Amino acid sequence: MILNVHGINKSFDGKDILRDASFHVENNEKVAIVGINGAGKTTLLKIIVGELNADDGDVTFSKDMTWGYLAQNQNIDSDNTIYEELKEVKRHVIDLEESIRKAEDDMKRLEGDELTGLLDRYTQMNEEFQRLSGYAWKSEVTGVAKGLGFSEEELSKKISTLSGGQKTRVALSKLLLQSPDLIILDEPTNHLDMGAIRWLENYLLNYKGAVVIVSHDRYFLDKIADKVVEVENCKVSTFMGNYSAYAVKKEQKRAIEWNAYIKQQAEIKHQEEVIAKLKSFNREKSIKRAESREKMLDKIEVLDKPVDINDSMKITLKPNCESANDVLSVEGLSKSFGSEKLFSDLSFEIKKGEHVAIIGDNGTGKTTLLKIINRAEKMDAGKITLGVKVNIGYYDQEHHVLHDDKTLFQEISDAYPTLNNTEIRNTLAAFLFTGEDVFKRIGDLSGGEKGRVSLAKLMLSEANFLILDEPTNHLDITSKEILESAISGYQGTVLYVSHDRYFINKTATRILDLTNNQLVNYIGNYDYYLEHVDEKMARLFGEGTKMSSAGMTESSGSVNSLESRTTYQGGQPSEKTGSGSEDWKAQKEAQARKRKQEAALKKCEEEIEKLEGRDAEITEALSDPAIGTDLGKLRKLTDEQTQIQDRLAVLYDEWEELSVD
Repeated sequence: MILNVHGINKSFDGKDILRDASFHVENNEKVAIVGINGAGKTTLLKIIVGELNADDGDVTFSKDMTWGYLAQNQNIDSDNTIYEELKEVKRHVIDLEESIRKAEDDMKRLEGDELTGLLDRYTQMNEEFQRLSGYAWKSEVTGVAKGLGFSEEELSKKISTLSGGQKTRVALSKLLLQSPDLIILDEPTNHLDMGAIRWLENYLLNYKGAVVIVSHDRYFLDKIADKVVEVENCKVSTFMGNYSAYAVKKEQKRAIEWNAYIKQQAEIKHQEEVIAKLKSFNREKSIKRAESREKMLDKIEVLDKPVDINDSMKITLKPNCESANDVLSVEGLSKSFGSEKLFSDLSFEIKKGEHVAIIGDNGTGKTTLLKIINRAEKMDAGKITLGVKVNIGYYDQEHHVLHDDKTLFQEISDAYPTLNNTEIRNTLAAFLFTGEDVFKRIGDLSGGEKGRVSLAKLMLSEANFLILDEPTNHLDITSKEILESAISGYQGTVLYVSHDRYFINKTATRILDLTNNQLVNYIGNYDYYLEHVDEKMARLFGEGTKMSSAGMTESSGSVNSLESRTTYQGGQPSEKTGSGSEDWKAQKEAQARKRKQEAALKKCEEEIEKLEGRDAEITEALSDPAIGTDLGKLRKLTDEQTQIQDRLAVLYDEWEELSVD
């Protein structure tokens, strides 16, 4: 164990943030800390690193271990260039190399004992230099910088000229180059594009130290985490596995907690009714029996009522008017800003009901493309045609559709004057704005709150073609999941730009990759894109195409606009294979593998049947009111059921894998 967090309590202005928070981190573990906005995740990190004092509890690091912390926002103050700033992290290696070079020069002039002593020191310095991978420090510095999205040219930029997001990337680069035993990261993907996030995933996945991450990027957490620490309602719970495993176990745990609570409450109510009835008999014997039951009732450890997260953000996005089948046609679209060409001769079509995601590196023009379609930006050349009865609803990541001087109530009522007070309040309540919240000024809201107001206005519009620019920015995981559900079930047409790969995976039916100033088309979600991007890029741009920072490609070759519009239907290119049959040995090996697979499948099915039967028995037993008064038995049964359900989840995956031909 390299970190132990035990019994942490923290309150602000009398309001509890953390109560008895405890978890630990083992060597090489990758731990994700999750929870809704405001749950206390960042507070917990600040207590761990000593930036905040806990009211109670202890944080203990193992002896002689090193750690590094990246806060959400960095304000590095330096006159260095990016390269110079990163180079300083390796100062001890650089100084050691200089000492080795100096010793080599001195050895030419020394002799006798002085030379012998210097040779011994020279050997030690070389061993240390090799241990620190000294010869690789330059490539390590440039590799990390480029992996996190800095180009070769940007490395010569002064730190003082960088944006806040760029400074945060510099700080992250420095932290990775330090290679501490424990890396603690608060929202590390906020300022990274897709390619940089994928690079960071691979880096952390192979990192030999431990990592603790706070993030709302579920795809990222699925790749990295092997343990999830949840902060909810001031409490901390630990789940083994990645984010998806956590989500399943969380639902199971919540269901078990509610089941146990409901059954216990029913039993308590029953006992109270019996006690009241016995007392009403007004007989000494009956009163004694009632008192005996009261004593038993007092000894019951009453279960706390499970508290659900406020997930009432139920978005209903249903078009009031259907559009024609041809929703959007873009032909020969080009756009430049001065001498900087974003894209040229883009052509694509969108049909009714499609959910299309546009992806690509930062700066390729994705947001500009959406603005042009929405007539918020002028095109240099090209033609855009909207279909019959197409009404656009636009979601701007900068929230220009909002008015900072208005209250939330005024924002909705001015945009939709036919709504009455109750309808306006109900709409805002659906987006988590209740009570006096509706009279807050737009200008005083956080980015996530402004996003929810923009979505509320979008819900009320007459739109049947939604154009969304980074709709999940600033939303916590719960809000993202609700939005995903709404978009997935939306019967109209959607075109959006997003860096949220989990969101894309859940909602996209088609992906347009803006790369090399052109659009490359994939029919499928983000997982499908990952499976086929390399083959697709090689086919379009040639073998050996250099991958860009977003996992896209860069190539000096060109491809005509017709090819860039060709729909990629999936599947591998057909190749002719030899007509000769497999040799006898290969056939025997294949038969043996099949028999082994069939035996494993049968064993798996038998275990599933056995566990499902036991699971049903426990469920039936839990419905017995008598169990509700036996807390020990209740816990034993619910623990067993949790173990069974965890094992079944593994077996179902195993069965599916074994069942594939």
